[in-house]
Amino acid sequence: MNPVPPNPNSSSPASSAGGAAGASAGSAPASTPSAAGAPAAVATGSSPTFSPLYQQIKALITQSLQSGEWKPGELIPSEVELANRFKVSQGTVRKAIDELAAENLVMRKQGKGTFVATHHEARAHFRFLKLMPDEGVPHYPESKFIEVKRMRAPADVARLLDLKSGDAVIYIKRVQSFGSVPTIVEEMWLPGVTFKGLTAERLVEYKGPMYGLFESEFGTRMIRATEKIRAVCADDGVAALLHIAAGTPLLASERVSFTYGDKPVELRRGQYLTERHHYHNELN
Repeated sequence: MNPVPPNPNSSSPASSAGGAAGASAGSAPASTPSAAGAPAAVATGSSPTFSPLYQQIKALITQSLQSGEWKPGELIPSEVELANRFKVSQGTVRKAIDELAAENLVMRKQGKGTFVATHHEARAHFRFLKLMPDEGVPHYPESKFIEVKRMRAPADVARLLDLKSGDAVIYIKRVQSFGSVPTIVEEMWLPGVTFKGLTAERLVEYKGPMYGLFESEFGTRMIRATEKIRAVCADDGVAALLHIAAGTPLLASERVSFTYGDKPVELRRGQYLTERHHYHNELN
């Protein structure tokens, strides 16, 4: 995975990439860390667009995370070791890791080093759970699974998960409660190939957050998500599960979660009772 050292005849990544743009078809382009898989330039018409060196290093580190070279919770090599590995300055590596930390892919621990982020960390439990109590300390809800089955993906589900209509998916429906008060009704769809072997029994016996189960037993880590939120009225089915009157106002969300490589691996639709809770998000 080590990139070829930079061309000694070029004074910077930009000049070496510029030489690559002018090279003949039969000659090797000037080398940067892109030789290990992060393109230094992307052609747009006749003018190439260049990627800053730290972003190339970020892409290479992400490739190692995706391939499983460093597992969730494990210590990654130090900045000095990575700088030697990629033949770049320690400052370039630090800037790459700064971005990875900001994206919650790695975690810095003072005096210990940088670790691969994991959904088993306490702080990760609320990264995707945005419903917070109006009073008291945030805590993870209890889950009651209503239905878990393997089925063919409906067209809308297949489209959002980048599957073919009719491909196998795992369908999960559950009610989540805070202090024994039913508050959330969720439906989830997961690619059947990725989550082969996921059963209702395994979901019930697993006591941690669901994303922790996906990470540890199916090798799938949720990196980011897109979400749509709107106000709805509870229909009869949801009202019965939440012990409320039909027509009660609810907050509805549709979330698509992605793993490495921007691959969608979960569609989640939830309806939230907000009598004692609110949706909380931090905007940076």
